[in-house]
Amino acid sequence: MNKLSKLAESLVGSEIVKLGNAISERIRNGETIYNYTIGDFNPSVFPIPTLLEELIIEEYRNKSTNYPPADGVVELRNAISYYLHEWLHLNYNEKEIQVASGGRPIIYTIFKAIVDEGDKVIYGVPSWNNNHYVHLTNGQHCLIDCTPENNFMPLPEDVAKHIKGATLICLCTPQNPTGTTISEESLGKICDLIIEENNSRGEHEKKLYLMFDQMYWMLTMDNIQHFNPVTLRPAMKQYTIFVGGISKSLCATGVRVGWGFGPEHVISKMKAILSHIGAWAPMAEQKATAKYLVNTPALKEFVSNFNKEIDYRLQHIYAGFIALKNKGYQIDAITPQAAIYLTVKIDLVGKQTNEGNILYTQEDVTAYLLNEAKLAIVPFYCFGASKNSAWYRLSIGTSHKQDIPIMLQKLENALSKLK
Repeated sequence: MNKLSKLAESLVGSEIVKLGNAISERIRNGETIYNYTIGDFNPSVFPIPTLLEELIIEEYRNKSTNYPPADGVVELRNAISYYLHEWLHLNYNEKEIQVASGGRPIIYTIFKAIVDEGDKVIYGVPSWNNNHYVHLTNGQHCLIDCTPENNFMPLPEDVAKHIKGATLICLCTPQNPTGTTISEESLGKICDLIIEENNSRGEHEKKLYLMFDQMYWMLTMDNIQHFNPVTLRPAMKQYTIFVGGISKSLCATGVRVGWGFGPEHVISKMKAILSHIGAWAPMAEQKATAKYLVNTPALKEFVSNFNKEIDYRLQHIYAGFIALKNKGYQIDAITPQAAIYLTVKIDLVGKQTNEGNILYTQEDVTAYLLNEAKLAIVPFYCFGASKNSAWYRLSIGTSHKQDIPIMLQKLENALSKLK
């Protein structure tokens, strides 16, 4: 086979999508699997808001089917501006906001607008796709191995080791894959490091920017507070590009409306890049979202009810894992904080099955859980962590409440067969 570009030859596809597709194929073939892999929603369990659905249909009937502006329809950018001020007390005008077809094109264009070949990019692992975006831009990977003791978030002292000469820092909170959040203290100290580093650079030197992905911020537990860099340190406004959208907070992964906001000179370059890619959110969905975002009572009601459903699933699965841990099985879980994810630990490497097969690797453990317990979850090595990591992401977006006790019982049955 003829060779292609160096990028094409070296690029690794999404491990999560690959795993999710394999699970979906088995389900289509009639197998019962408790699928907690994909960070998506089952629309029959978690539909988008009824009002948003009606608004989208109305816009299609109004023939809103032509090209949208490269930066997004002005009604939506103004609505996002209103929403940011109403909910987060952040002040951004329509020229500082870029709309795209979900968060991925926003993240990609942030990287393309900021990162040159060889530039240092700081990110923690596990984290969603940062390793692939650094590869796509030929950046220099500056990895921080994050630990459960710190909610799998990078510490300021870890960031400080790499910050000299760095171009981009990537933070996501609440985080995919862990469902955990960064503390106010840690975020504030990281912001101070960025401000100090930029103050040390010359007028014509490239600055250090922070990509702050808060796609899941509305999905936080009642006892958890979401913090952002600009509120904590106003000086960070000139160095921070936010990532947001409706994909997760409104169960609207397939509606494809996301946005970024930040310094106008960065946003304008992102607009130019996106104008060549054409990764725009559809016109009808943009106009409908614009109307929905300014309907604060409707948005509050939907998110409140949605969070209750998420919380029920996360808390009951967490309690089940801790009950199994207390029975002596080598598993654990991090207390749920936010998003649609639960971080669980299943440390079975070295165990032997009834058939005499030894689980030599974490991949063997993952396969055993799937085949014996019919439990499908995503190992953290799919998010850049070590292949030896015993931690997993468990996503509840497609789960039914009534399946939770059955899944936990099947898991216990599978664990009891190991020696």
